[in-house]
Amino acid sequence: MKDILFTAKQQKREIAWLCACIAASFILNAISIIVYRTEWKELWTQSVWVIFIGAGLYALSVFIRLIACGVIRLFRKRTD
Repeated sequence: MKDILFTAKQQKREIAWLCACIAASFILNAISIIVYRTEWKELWTQSVWVIFIGAGLYALSVFIRLIACGVIRLFRKRTD
């Protein structure tokens, strides 16, 4: 079997994606607090759910990037 190795650059890029997804979920939480006019303590009391939603966004982004990579490789092989 072929070993799969992640370079340091790839690891940093994936960590940046994960941090961006968690930050986006925190921003969405803050927006929902403003829209629904709830207390700001929910920003911290709902942090577990925010992290789960961030992880879900990350998983969705990985899925979309894998599909996009597969489509690009499929078309690249047909043109060669």
